[in-house]
Amino acid sequence: MDAALRRAHARAIFDAGVAAGDPARCVHQALAVAGGELRCGPLRFPLDTISSLRLVGAGKATAAMAAAAEAILGDRIECGAINTKYGHALPLARVESFEAGHPVPDQAGVAGARRQLALLAGLAPSALVLGLFSGGGSALLPAPAAGLTLAEKQETTRLLLACGATIDEINALRKHLSAIKGGLLARAAAPARIVALVLSDVIGDPLDTIASGPTHPDATTFGDCLAIVERYDLRRQLPAPVRQHLEASARGERPETPKPGDPCFARAESLVIGNSRLAIDAAAHKASALGYEVLVLTSRLQGEARQAAAALVSIAQETAEADRPIARPACLIAGGETTVTLRGDGKGGRNQELALAAALQLDGWPAITLLSGGTDGTDGPTDAAGALADGQTLSRARAEGLNARAFLDRHDSYPFFAALDDLVITGPTGTNVMDLQIVLIA
Repeated sequence: MDAALRRAHARAIFDAGVAAGDPARCVHQALAVAGGELRCGPLRFPLDTISSLRLVGAGKATAAMAAAAEAILGDRIECGAINTKYGHALPLARVESFEAGHPVPDQAGVAGARRQLALLAGLAPSALVLGLFSGGGSALLPAPAAGLTLAEKQETTRLLLACGATIDEINALRKHLSAIKGGLLARAAAPARIVALVLSDVIGDPLDTIASGPTHPDATTFGDCLAIVERYDLRRQLPAPVRQHLEASARGERPETPKPGDPCFARAESLVIGNSRLAIDAAAHKASALGYEVLVLTSRLQGEARQAAAALVSIAQETAEADRPIARPACLIAGGETTVTLRGDGKGGRNQELALAAALQLDGWPAITLLSGGTDGTDGPTDAAGALADGQTLSRARAEGLNARAFLDRHDSYPFFAALDDLVITGPTGTNVMDLQIVLIA
């Protein structure tokens, strides 16, 4: 099996995983109208008891989720509004769509968030709100807390992304700088019923973290946020109003986000309708069909991208040398979400950085091919989903005069792989169930 065929196989396996996370498919599996009822997973709502049905949501996949909901519910939807990423909007008949900034929030996102809060104001107990949330919802649904500006939230988000904070840590601060996240959307909708359908982009599917948990109790506190600030030495870098907001709130001068047992959650439900495991299972099925022995390593890959690369490559090398932990031809699959602590001014994303770090270790290992990509089709602030690397990547780079180590040191993976035509370009996929790593060993 030559390298070109392995590359084609890696892309086919990745594409199969992405397709399994298709948001329309997930919504159609979870939502139905039958027998005079609206069925949301295991939940049942007699249609004649619903005085008003409104739809809200945010995320990279939310436009596709809303289109599917409109196809199912039609004119039963009274009105709605969603926020999605630029380039991800779809034609909708009854739901307003706001395209907004990601990963750094912008004013368009604020306008969409305010519109959603307005649609939730004053609803009766007989009203039903359908929430549609997916990865990216945290940045796409910005509603600065009282006394804060969007620019201050933008700068805080940039600092958190650059310092290597985990998604859980980033979302903890987002919730405590917001008027809509961390259960506050559920509080805005009460006393109406609210059901959130969630496409998970977070390891372990924690409902309080996905899209920063707008309809779910928040277990984190202002004190936790200050601990995160100290952990990454951000106190002096944070905008002064943000620091003052966190410190005053930690002293009890402002109310906390709603916690478990808060009355606003008495009529709120959240259902995970798609996640990384769906994508991994579909990728594994495709790899098996292509003739590979398959080993799923984890759906919880996290930590620094280059360290994750080292772990994946070491297992692949053991497989290539000794047919363990699996016999060849082998496919190793992982999913999750790594991080990158920026120390340079390069262009790239966590998946491209993982692939570049892997390429350095794979030099001279001709039987191994690795693909790392984001299922949303966007890796960092680039138009690539990720990149491919194998045992020939460095020799090809040297022939082009490219120093792979220097590119990695300045986190400049995008131009490196662009020069080799090894970027994985999918365009917006409409879904977001974290990242996939595919490693093939001939």
